[in-house]
Amino acid sequence: MANVIIIGGGPAGVSAGLYTLRGNVETTIFTQGGSALIKAEKIENYYGFPEGIGGKELYDRGIDSVKRLGANVIEEEVTNVDYDGKFVVSTGKNEYRADALVIANGANRNVPRIKNIKEFEGRGVSYCAVCDAFFYRGKKTAVIGNGEYAVHEANTLKKVAESVVMLTDGKEAPEYDNCDTRKITSIEGKETVEKIVFEDGSEMAVDGVFIALGVAGGVDLARKLGAVVNGSYISVDENMLTNIPNLYAVGDCTGGLLQVAKAVCDGAKAGIDIIKKLK
Repeated sequence: MANVIIIGGGPAGVSAGLYTLRGNVETTIFTQGGSALIKAEKIENYYGFPEGIGGKELYDRGIDSVKRLGANVIEEEVTNVDYDGKFVVSTGKNEYRADALVIANGANRNVPRIKNIKEFEGRGVSYCAVCDAFFYRGKKTAVIGNGEYAVHEANTLKKVAESVVMLTDGKEAPEYDNCDTRKITSIEGKETVEKIVFEDGSEMAVDGVFIALGVAGGVDLARKLGAVVNGSYISVDENMLTNIPNLYAVGDCTGGLLQVAKAVCDGAKAGIDIIKKLK
């Protein structure tokens, strides 16, 4: 049976899943990382709820609806995506393969409040180890973050870089063999990144800094597969298909109106197109 993996359990991902499930496409949905919907105290502009509905309640109802149709709902954090003839979705625990992939986990890029990060983007500051590790062969690198996604990025860099240190910026260190928990003040250099300055006044020489806070966002994952992105959003056609065959993006990660109604519409478009392509 053809199968699809959906990364994200919010309105866009669930809407796609409702269609693929009814189209007899085996559907797996990853929910770890939550949804922006959960943070909404009340949704008052959505069809069918004249008194409004809490964001968490609407989210839970969505998950319940796909579970009742037989979706495989997995609460694991997605740390990487790849392609080997099928889409390969990796978590800290397992690998999963699918004929089609839907990115539906939002567009937010977590950027720490550290001086000069924006100034050095593309000149030593990166957001994707798979994309940019090649440029740091034999060089000193640092990953800012402290979760499973940060550990994955660090391990990717270790294959080519001279050294990789994880900087937690004052947060608890994860299970990684080279961590520094000092608070960071700034990233410094001339044309490119040259060093990191800590709150205590000490410095660390580095050639590249990779940002990996929180969980991997939609744009982060799309880049790893070579999908076209436009700034902070993934580029898609009228059916929510990216430039990569059978790779879809829906919801906030595609920009436009950041509303539940738009997310549900995106998911429906993708779900219908997936059925046509896989059946």
